[in-house]
Amino acid sequence: MTVYIDPPTWPGHGRLWSHLISDVSYAELHAFAARLGVPRRAFERDHYDLPAHRYADAVAAGAVEVRSREVVRLLHASGLRRRKRRDQQGSA
Repeated sequence: MTVYIDPPTWPGHGRLWSHLISDVSYAELHAFAARLGVPRRAFERDHYDLPAHRYADAVAAGAVEVRSREVVRLLHASGLRRRKRRDQQGSA
């Protein structure tokens, strides 16, 4: 079981955020997040958004630190990447 986390460099809502992913399954990712006490609402398509103050907790629990580009590569390679749907406003 391997869960990965990138550095908290993503801004939003006045904080910096990390992405927590699995390269095996969403079930593995959800189980890991649950053990950390991360609410399910923090899950977005294929990852959990984790605030910077929880980064060390995730690493201490076994998440492997990787660069942000590696998160995307791992998701693509595993087939778990889910892209945002394009906004279809304005189409007739």
